[in-house]
Amino acid sequence: MGGKWVNIFVASVVIGLSGCASMNADECMASDWFAIGHEDGSRGYTSDQFGSYRKSCAKHGVSPDFSAYQSGRDQGLVEFCQPGRGFNYGVNGGQYRGVCSVEMEAGFIDAYRAGYQLYTLRSYVNTANSQIYNKKKELEVAEKSAAATGAALVSGETTTEERVLLLVDLKQLSEHIGQLELEIESLIIDRAQYEQDLQIYEQTVSAYNY
Repeated sequence: MGGKWVNIFVASVVIGLSGCASMNADECMASDWFAIGHEDGSRGYTSDQFGSYRKSCAKHGVSPDFSAYQSGRDQGLVEFCQPGRGFNYGVNGGQYRGVCSVEMEAGFIDAYRAGYQLYTLRSYVNTANSQIYNKKKELEVAEKSAAATGAALVSGETTTEERVLLLVDLKQLSEHIGQLELEIESLIIDRAQYEQDLQIYEQTVSAYNY
């Protein structure tokens, strides 16, 4: 592995370990700021990221090399701002922060929007699936409660006063069950439309060859 890529690998490890946490003194002193900048650029980070490094390292009396960081970030952004990366970034739901140069942004934005639209359509389907699942579980609980209430209603041990209350409960449960069934039916219709929209768009976007 070449020296450049070793440095970038080390930088990515440092970033991964530190994340939002403060960098320790050894990390601040030993870091290759060009490599860290390259890593941040390749991830589409803004230069604001450098501010967190500077703040962390100031506690240890270390001043990060902004010039080296910015040079590395500029190179990393060249990799990030490719249409293919833009599409993948959008598909994964990434939020573009306007980091690409004017020369590269047009192609990147088109690809990013195409990917983000795919992400959005998939999210609609996934959300509908989740909602249907939750409503069906809620329906299952309501139906079990209704069955138990119905059994108690016809029990010989139930008093007249208790039957009056149980009838009220059963009426409310029946209404709730009916409402849930309507909601599930509506969600299933919505999901079918989302799935159709997704299928059509997947066929369309496949022609872009990102």
